[in-house]
Amino acid sequence: MTYIGAHLSSSGGFAKMGRAALAIGANTFQCFVRNPRGAKAKAVNPADLEKLRVLMAEEGFGPFVAHAPYIMNPCSKDEGIRELAAEMMAGDLALMEHLPGNYYNFHPGSHVGQGVETGCRQIAGMLDRVVRPEQKTVVLLETMAGKGSEIGGRFEELRTILDLASCRDQLGVCLDTCHVSDAGYDIVDDLDGVLEEFDRIIGLPRLKAIHINDSLNPRGSRKDRHALIGQGSIGTEAIVKIITHPALRGLPFLLETPTDDKGHGEEITMLREKIGEQ
Repeated sequence: MTYIGAHLSSSGGFAKMGRAALAIGANTFQCFVRNPRGAKAKAVNPADLEKLRVLMAEEGFGPFVAHAPYIMNPCSKDEGIRELAAEMMAGDLALMEHLPGNYYNFHPGSHVGQGVETGCRQIAGMLDRVVRPEQKTVVLLETMAGKGSEIGGRFEELRTILDLASCRDQLGVCLDTCHVSDAGYDIVDDLDGVLEEFDRIIGLPRLKAIHINDSLNPRGSRKDRHALIGQGSIGTEAIVKIITHPALRGLPFLLETPTDDKGHGEEITMLREKIGEQ
């Protein structure tokens, strides 16, 4: 069975999200563990987290992905913003230890004119501060569209962070289909070539999760605008090829398309039909 899920609303607790995932035909999901555009964290409720852990085990869920807030920028020019990023990630990773064996995904950030080299060094430094050797959560760097001074639009930039970080054994990558297409990678007509490039630069064993999104913009636009599956420049056929690619078997595929849970359920049903799983 392929692990397909979606980014769900985090209101009502983690166990409720697990049940909501089941209701839309998902066997994995992603959510925020704090306000996505603020610093306020969800209170830790060990009983609720244990209910989710049991549900996931009973229902055969794939790995669950927690997403860091959008405001996190570990390579900001502002030292206070960098410190806030470290505090938020440390708090989120402490919560995730109640759900061992899952993933925490974050956008690497924007260097805001400092340069890619400085930005990568700052990101790696923050990771070494907050990632503990005993933790059971893998931290994922997300591939980005490369807009502005954003880091992560090229595989080489993520490789640099991994090389600089002493905690690299606890780090992985989440590939976003919209982002890599907008960054210029041809996942529609040369998926094998893109995956070979990823393997050469980063290594496919580092790839732990896939965000499956269509893109409102053409390849190379560096815009980062998600579209519903089949309503963008990537298209349903290319998304299905990604989900069924042998090199990606067993990874969680997570929708971040601009719709609600019902819409995500319809997309999951459609994708499962396309890949022959109902």
